Amino acid sequence: MTLRTRSLQLAAVAAGTVLLTTGCNAAAKDSADDAGTSGGKSFTLVTPDPVGQNEFLKLAVTGLKSAAKAHDGSQKVYQSSDTASQQQNVQAAVDAKPDVIVLVGFEFADIVAQQAEKNPKQQFLMVDACTTKTYKNVSCAVFREHEGVYLAGAEAGLLSKSGKVGAVDVLDTPQFRRFSDPFAAGAKQVAPKTSTSTRFVGGQSPFDDSARAKEQANSLLSKGYDHLMAAAAAGNYGVFEAAKAKGAYAYGVDVNQCPSAPGTVVDNVIKRTDVAVEKGIEQVLDGKTGSTVSYGLKEGGISLTGLEDGVDTSKCVIAQHKDVLKKIEALRDQIVSGELKVDDPAAK
Repeated sequence: MTLRTRSLQLAAVAAGTVLLTTGCNAAAKDSADDAGTSGGKSFTLVTPDPVGQNEFLKLAVTGLKSAAKAHDGSQKVYQSSDTASQQQNVQAAVDAKPDVIVLVGFEFADIVAQQAEKNPKQQFLMVDACTTKTYKNVSCAVFREHEGVYLAGAEAGLLSKSGKVGAVDVLDTPQFRRFSDPFAAGAKQVAPKTSTSTRFVGGQSPFDDSARAKEQANSLLSKGYDHLMAAAAAGNYGVFEAAKAKGAYAYGVDVNQCPSAPGTVVDNVIKRTDVAVEKGIEQVLDGKTGSTVSYGLKEGGISLTGLEDGVDTSKCVIAQHKDVLKKIEALRDQIVSGELKVDDPAAK
């Protein structure tokens, strides 16, 4: 499950940059620009929010384009802005009958379940979510976020001066503890005496409460915690503000959040939605449908900004600690080889 932040997306809507009242929109121009030869495959992506500057969704578009290019085919993107447009866009995609319809996010679970039953010959690929019931024409791509969070925790353990690292998580559930428990485990792996603690945002708007997330961060910072995993969705910016004010450090999720707080955000647990989309489409075309595939460090679906190309210009603090990155690379290799297993809180 993703912790996509929405502030930039909402800003784009407010600015009137999204043209979506029906299933058709400006993004459909992509299919004309990138249309392949006749007989090529066709792929459609439906996003839960406007793509805009959302790196998480931009990567999904990149994966779609790569798949279209690989099959000399065409691709179309429908950007949604609310529940109504999500439903309209899925319907428009189904009516067009492409070879594969790709949908990113838990928001589409119920819609896809309904459409899958009505259209058994249409292939769907859900990314970062899945339907509750299994369908032969619905394939799912999910992420092992806990592996990346573990590596971020190891960075915190190596860099912490107080020996105390914490996390601000959205909710106290096994699924969301994937973003906090492994952080503590990673820190203790490299620094066994490290003290760890987690605070949960909760409340009526846990995914979009920056003030409450900031309060939880401050409660940890006041007790000497100097490295915090920010897993509070849109509330991450509250965590970053609190850490910056105290001269402490934080870690982002899903995309590179370092530019939002240079000098404060150490690194980010990255979800490579482009990898999940491109590989997922390949599996569907190969006839491997109706199953869920998990993407982690081994498959390249999960990574850290510090382990990706371009880290030197990422504005992440970790770029200044090459020695730490070497140790993190070694831990990553151990996880990939199976030598080191990271516990998944959601599997308990």
